[in-house]
Amino acid sequence: MSLCAANGRLARLRGHLDVDTSPMSQSEISSAAVGGLAAATTSGKSCGGAQPAHKKCYNFEPGRLLLDQVAIITGAGGGIGRATAILFAQQGAKVVVSDLDASKADATADFIRNSCGTALSVPGDVTDPSFPPKVVAAAVAAYGGLHILVNNAGYTWDGMLHKQSEKQWEAMLAVHCTAPFRLIQAASPHMRDAAKRELEQQGRPHPRCILNVSSVSGVHGSVGQANYGTAKAGVVGLTKSVAKEWGPLGIRCNALTFGYINTRLVQSKEKGASIEVAGQQVPLGIPQASGVAAAMKQMIALGRVGAPEEAAGAMLLLASPYASYITGQALEVTGGGWM
Repeated sequence: MSLCAANGRLARLRGHLDVDTSPMSQSEISSAAVGGLAAATTSGKSCGGAQPAHKKCYNFEPGRLLLDQVAIITGAGGGIGRATAILFAQQGAKVVVSDLDASKADATADFIRNSCGTALSVPGDVTDPSFPPKVVAAAVAAYGGLHILVNNAGYTWDGMLHKQSEKQWEAMLAVHCTAPFRLIQAASPHMRDAAKRELEQQGRPHPRCILNVSSVSGVHGSVGQANYGTAKAGVVGLTKSVAKEWGPLGIRCNALTFGYINTRLVQSKEKGASIEVAGQQVPLGIPQASGVAAAMKQMIALGRVGAPEEAAGAMLLLASPYASYITGQALEVTGGGWM
């Protein structure tokens, strides 16, 4: 990229974030280019100085896209959630790690603190009505606010439609639809209400977003997953409704429709992984997973299964300032499958 093009692009980003948009000098542009564009939004100026009443420095650096933002990530003890928590922390976010398994939540938070950033472990069951206010309160108490909410926690409880129990049906709706709904409501005072105050006082709210995890099962359907597919379709409807209601306050809401990502949900059921639901052990995974994976690769344009880190990359894409004009979307992250 030429220095002129870089300067223009950085100026547009600064303008969007409502920070100092004075032109960068030639030396500043060169410094930014060499340093991974780390000085993009500050133009070499400190954020510690007094700002005009209608402006605020958000410390956005292209090398650390989520600097100073506070993120709650559910289901972050493993798989996509863990990869997302680590990546967000690497990008400067203060991460609240939540998982049903306290030991896994603690392990993710410990890894982040010992390697790349700031994290707090708040384990709990997202389907417990008392959990959403608890995790939001912990985030605000520890870090002073909330900017990103990632509703990632979930699991599958498969069975052919004519054999599925009402318990299986209700469990999928509870974890994939009701839990995100409650978490978004609990976050409202620190996202919606906070954005409204900033809009009234400063003329521009701080960037905030919600990411809801859906699935290709919710868009295209899947044999044996009528309950899961219905719940994941509901995630998309919830996403679009939140985007319309909170969009005027600058809060974006998007869904990620994941395809075949290599997590415990698509590994061999014979490995014995399970999750406890209301005192019952629900087996996770799929029968004869290796054969299914081989068949899936044939229908995926990239010819391979996705990695949790790649799913996390899509999360970062939609949480970052580069997606500042993207909301109400269900982004299919499938490697080119299901086309």
